[in-house]
Amino acid sequence: MPRSRLLLAAFVAVTAANLAANAADHTLAEVVTKPLLMPLLAGYLWQAATEHGRRPHRLILAALACSTGGDVALLGTGTAWFLTGMALFLGAHLCYIAAFTRHHAAAALRRPPLLAVPLGYAVLTAAALAWMWPGLTDAGLAVPVAGYAAALATMATTAATHGWRVGLGGALFLASDLLIATGVAGVLDPPGAAVLVMATYTAGQALIVTGWAARPAIPPTAPITPAAAPAAPR
Repeated sequence: MPRSRLLLAAFVAVTAANLAANAADHTLAEVVTKPLLMPLLAGYLWQAATEHGRRPHRLILAALACSTGGDVALLGTGTAWFLTGMALFLGAHLCYIAAFTRHHAAAALRRPPLLAVPLGYAVLTAAALAWMWPGLTDAGLAVPVAGYAAALATMATTAATHGWRVGLGGALFLASDLLIATGVAGVLDPPGAAVLVMATYTAGQALIVTGWAARPAIPPTAPITPAAAPAAPR
């Protein structure tokens, strides 16, 4: 079995252990497993690129590094740890946005059907913020969450230009962070919220990374042709 698949299998196993830890409210197991998740995905990306004779994309690796820091920060409690985690995940989203836009996301979003994606995410983000705003204001987090939400929506929008896996990954990442925000705002607390947050987050990150690794090697400066254009999400 290729090493990249072994690393991906290890990621799946650690993800399952983390979800079980969240379901059982086992703090020690969560603390042990959560910081391992994104490094395993980074290892997969690095090895998959090596196996195909490519260099791993530095911006995607940087996004995973920022995500690792964010995962560790969110193991803490209190507003300071939450804001630290938000700042690190903001860095992850900015790295993803830079990677996606360097590979023709802006051009793809100017053509149908992807033309509707920015509008859809903008409406969803505005509606979610309006719903959560009173609770976020009471928590003193309305402004930073609004700024973060704009970056998150931009990441999901640009992800949609790189095939269904990357696009779905961006959408799940957005859904995970939306679940966190609704809990902070006190407007929604579904049963098993911690498991739902981690399930959508890990699935989203895995889809982004594996979808990116599976893309054909198109140089960032290469013109988009119908054959090389990113597939529209389905």
